[in-house]
Amino acid sequence: MEILDVLIIGAGPIGLNCALEAEKNGLNYLIIEKGTIVNSLYHYPLYMRFFSTAEKLEIAETPFVTSSPKPGRQDALEYYQGIARRRGLKINLYERVLKISKNEIFEIESSKTKYLAKNVIIATGFYDIPNLLNIPGENLPKVKHYYTEPYPYANQKVVVIGASNSAVDAALETYRKGAEVTMIIKNSEISKSVKYWVKPDIENRIAEGSIKAYFNAEMIEIKEASAIFKDETGNIHEIENDFVLAMTGYLPDFEFLKNSGIDLKGDNLRPVYNPETMETNVENLYLAGVVCGGKDTHHWFIENSRIHAEMIVKNILNKK
Repeated sequence: MEILDVLIIGAGPIGLNCALEAEKNGLNYLIIEKGTIVNSLYHYPLYMRFFSTAEKLEIAETPFVTSSPKPGRQDALEYYQGIARRRGLKINLYERVLKISKNEIFEIESSKTKYLAKNVIIATGFYDIPNLLNIPGENLPKVKHYYTEPYPYANQKVVVIGASNSAVDAALETYRKGAEVTMIIKNSEISKSVKYWVKPDIENRIAEGSIKAYFNAEMIEIKEASAIFKDETGNIHEIENDFVLAMTGYLPDFEFLKNSGIDLKGDNLRPVYNPETMETNVENLYLAGVVCGGKDTHHWFIENSRIHAEMIVKNILNKK
């Protein structure tokens, strides 16, 4: 069986960048991806726009040309998939890594076969596991943890849980397609991380009463035709409801990290790694991208984790 220099788990922007850096330095690599290329981006809301400008999303010194200063989902799909296609990157798609075992080298078991590698890079992101509410009724079909577009919610009574970018976008877009929107927000205000050109819009819609918002509130139960929540005074409300958009965030696959031997520290379950090399407590096992932040998924982005690829490959070469 062939022994790879590097096996990369995840074909997101950072995983692709790791592959490009490995290729540039003559390392034999392979990417394993459970979905399509930049799979998380593919599942983003259809009309999503990045906070970052195009040049801050670039990889491999390849210009990101777009008609808008803030690239959208389709722009990013075209850019990253285009790089993978033109560069002929070695990627196995629709294949899930199940287990990483370490002896002299790594044995990686996937849903299709097994691989051997001297080094492994985990660049799996965080978009696959919703941060669940753990309340009665959360498993009803009308409850969605992923939002793509507003049209299914036209003329419906919609509860949006959360106050970050995804929640605010869902609330505004569904409201503008005729939904009656109620936001249930656990904090006292709209998140400060909401895109600066969107934040005044949601605050004005709330102020004028077009979108109802309950701050310092907590969702208690979801029923077939209603939703029950507690407001900041402790009063319980039951309102008519057709759909619940639970935009409560997402988490890395902590179970996979633990099973791979990586130590997780603190309440945020932050993986242990050397910030200068990105190597974890398991020798030759590296992390790249947003997965490094544990529960703090707002710490690492494409623009500030592109450098991980160079750091990792440099460390691998230094060990040769």
